[in-house]
Amino acid sequence: MPTKAYAAQSPTSAIGPHSIQRREPTPDDVVIDILYCGVCHSDLHQARDEWHDALPTVYPVVPGHEIVGRVSKIGENVTKFKVGDSAAVGCMVDSDRTCENCQKGLEQYCLSFPTFTYNSPDKHTGGVTYGGYSANIVVDQAFVLKVSDKVDLAATAPLLCAGITTWSPLRHWKVGPGHKVGVVGLGGLGHMAIKFAHALGAHVVLFTTSPGKSDDARRLGADEVVLSKDANAVAKHSGSFDFILDAVSADHDISAYLNLLKLDGAVCLVGAPEKPLPVAAFSLLMNRRSLSGSAIGGIPETQEMLDFCAEHGITSDIEMIRIQQINEAYDRLLKGDVKYRFVIDMASL
Repeated sequence: MPTKAYAAQSPTSAIGPHSIQRREPTPDDVVIDILYCGVCHSDLHQARDEWHDALPTVYPVVPGHEIVGRVSKIGENVTKFKVGDSAAVGCMVDSDRTCENCQKGLEQYCLSFPTFTYNSPDKHTGGVTYGGYSANIVVDQAFVLKVSDKVDLAATAPLLCAGITTWSPLRHWKVGPGHKVGVVGLGGLGHMAIKFAHALGAHVVLFTTSPGKSDDARRLGADEVVLSKDANAVAKHSGSFDFILDAVSADHDISAYLNLLKLDGAVCLVGAPEKPLPVAAFSLLMNRRSLSGSAIGGIPETQEMLDFCAEHGITSDIEMIRIQQINEAYDRLLKGDVKYRFVIDMASL
């Protein structure tokens, strides 16, 4: 199926109009006409081949893995969806489905490596997968998510990456009432972490380098805001946190946050700093603290998150753009000039 899209042709080219071929749907496939697609920092990294060592980009690349749309066609075996349903696709469109991690609903940790929504080997076409900067997408029903018709579909799109990336570790570490939770950094990930931790009943503290973000943080659900450059203010929280979610991708002192944990507390990285972060051994040894990481979430967990958000009225804070503004959006993304997630209105395609 010929499909309109926007693609990068090289690491230095702008994102521009392009035509791709979508597969004819198999009996298990769902065809989704894309209404909205969130813009993730990963899109920029892969468009510019900045993750070459880990995930080299194959050009042309069509980014986009925060996809919400309407079902326009289904295969004969599809039971989860009908034509006209709202539906979503996140960061993955397949996995081996047989390994122990997939069997646990943790497809993002597939031992054969998941098939990502874009720039991943496509077993159906023999080429690579193409993402949501396009008119439609064809995905196996097992990797399509249900979306309530009661929610703002545009503001739901970023939940498919920014949302699940923060929801998954909060759920894994069983964050809830009585817990003191820190969030490091207020951006696309951080603003969702605050919303979720607050909705789960935790006492939420934001650590930020920007004094001007205090009011916004409290609006989102933070109980306290601490300027991370103020050593005295940070030290007042020493040994008091159950869990800290670190959403910062810039170089920073991770040991300073480890020292804020109580017995058996954990710092979890969801940001990805370019260079390794030095860790002081005694920051881990004292209080039996842990440093870990987390990547997106599995399909069952992502559906759980979407259902939770629909029930509690949680969406992302977004700025809507036209697809023709994508290069300007990338430039602004690099400057942190968005509150807190760009979403493309795909009707502009």
